[in-house]
Amino acid sequence: MHLPPHYLALSAMFFMEFAVWGAWMPVLAARLLGPLKMSGKQTGWIYATFPLASMISPLVFGQLADKWVDAGWILVGCHLVGAVLLLLAARLERFWPLLVTMFLYSTAYTATLPLANAMVFRHAAANPPNVFIWAPVAWALVGYFLTGLRQVKGTGNGSDCLYLAALLSLVTAAVCVFQPVTPPQGGQGQPMLEALAMLKNGDYLTFILVSLVVSGMMQFYFLGSSQFMQDTGISSKNVPGAMAMAQAVQALATLAALGVVYDKLGAKWTLAAGATSWFLLYVVYMAGRPRWLLVCAQGLHGLAYVLFIMGGWKYVNQAAPTAISGSAQALITLATMGIGLFLGTQLAGATMQRATDAGRIQWRRVWIVPLTIVLAGVVVLALVFQGK
Repeated sequence: MHLPPHYLALSAMFFMEFAVWGAWMPVLAARLLGPLKMSGKQTGWIYATFPLASMISPLVFGQLADKWVDAGWILVGCHLVGAVLLLLAARLERFWPLLVTMFLYSTAYTATLPLANAMVFRHAAANPPNVFIWAPVAWALVGYFLTGLRQVKGTGNGSDCLYLAALLSLVTAAVCVFQPVTPPQGGQGQPMLEALAMLKNGDYLTFILVSLVVSGMMQFYFLGSSQFMQDTGISSKNVPGAMAMAQAVQALATLAALGVVYDKLGAKWTLAAGATSWFLLYVVYMAGRPRWLLVCAQGLHGLAYVLFIMGGWKYVNQAAPTAISGSAQALITLATMGIGLFLGTQLAGATMQRATDAGRIQWRRVWIVPLTIVLAGVVVLALVFQGK
């Protein structure tokens, strides 16, 4: 197996990038809904800080990396700032201060995602899945580590996930110092305007819109899964480990399926297969039992993420000129992690609020919403999108 010259540095960077994210994203909702007694709507707004920041930060820093500053040093600065903000967030218990702090943190963190992708495609173009595999490995390992920590020390008030993410952010900043030099290649043009001009292609616009809608339904998974599994009788101590099942499958699929499926089926059916995996996950959630099936179904999220989100990254990398790769990746991040997740967060939060009866969430009324929307996305991919 051929490995790129900077494989170790890029893999360490990608591992830490997703370890930070995975430390808090899957389980913070349980702290907000549980010990902090926040409503579903308030929880939705705090989770919405991530997509809101994704609408602004990647565009600004993608342009910066394409024209003026080495991408590696942007990563260093953003993760250092992020570590400080996470430490502050771990100590906050009221809604408004926590909302502002998480928005500032998300502004720093979301700048790093498209730049990390662009660096991998630039320095490991021959076989990016060999680097991408470390994202789900990191997410899974940090989930199992947090589960073990809670088994030993107890769940406390749930702030441990933020303290862990802060520590990992410091380590990530140190790792990013040793990344390969990635100077700007934007030339004299405006990379972001050139990336936006790609939307004139109707098929590419369809890809962006479907990505926006389908990816938004991930927020039902992130906001609801932790509390849903606890309501079905799975111990809160075991929830992080159960949800890490998604990343275990994602790791295997990244290495074994992404390149093979994409090369054999192309963008159209790779993305359709990914969206179908989310549809099947929500079908299992609608059934609500048995518990072992709910845990095993977490793997469908991992498979969906690989085929739909990472498959989308690969399609964008093939469609965009090298000189605007940072801005093109920033644009898909804006669509999926920005607008898509924001709208998905608001819909998920409002749906959970409406489905709450006598203080208890009626989960079947929640899961029918993403199930229907994702199914519509699958139909559009199958009948409209060409992916050429």
